[in-house]
Amino acid sequence: MLTLRKAQDRGHADHGWLNSHHSFSFADYHDPAHMGFGNLRVLNDDTVAPGTGFGTHGHRDMEIISYVLDGALAHQDSMGNGTAGGAHAGVIVPGDVQRMTAGTGVRHSEFNHSKDSATHFLQIWILPERGGITPGYEQVNVPEASKRGRLALVGSPDVVPGAVKLNADARIFAGLFDGAERQELPLPAGRLTYVHVARGSLRVNGQQLGAGDALKIRDEATLVLEGGDKAEVLVFDLKP
Repeated sequence: MLTLRKAQDRGHADHGWLNSHHSFSFADYHDPAHMGFGNLRVLNDDTVAPGTGFGTHGHRDMEIISYVLDGALAHQDSMGNGTAGGAHAGVIVPGDVQRMTAGTGVRHSEFNHSKDSATHFLQIWILPERGGITPGYEQVNVPEASKRGRLALVGSPDVVPGAVKLNADARIFAGLFDGAERQELPLPAGRLTYVHVARGSLRVNGQQLGAGDALKIRDEATLVLEGGDKAEVLVFDLKP
């Protein structure tokens, strides 16, 4: 079964410094029909104005993944990431995937330090397999060549080179498709698949999707991506 979710039907909040589109209920946007999909709880399409950002705030018991499309996002947290002597620089750019495990509690900020360029990124929240996990942080860079005309695994519950490790029963794939490039992916029985087109356009199992559109997939044997026009896509394999 295929269920199309058009970009214009998402929740929207324009705070001036932040322009955000919500695929699922978030903050002041509440829609009982869109509370999440499987264990995918949040997918926000965020554009942060130059010289602005999210001040320090807290999270608990959530896997938070950031995927930058344009610009750069500077991350600092209570684990020491993004600060002098920290384990990670905390700045992510296009091609990077960042995972923060909120677990028992973490505080962090995210900022666009550019004076003239906006930062466009996807903020993704996935429910962890259990609560009370020790907070953690990881970031990887996924080269464009790894995503060109195919889906690259960028997030997994297993330790996989080139992917962040998720404390959740979910996998995230990213791909770039243009022209004749085509990918088929077998879909495991009993799982949910969520396809989000971040930019460009793409045909997914015969459905035409544009930037911001998504497709919820249940009880299908195969995922087919084709007919891309400068498309960047994320595909989620999710626990029901």
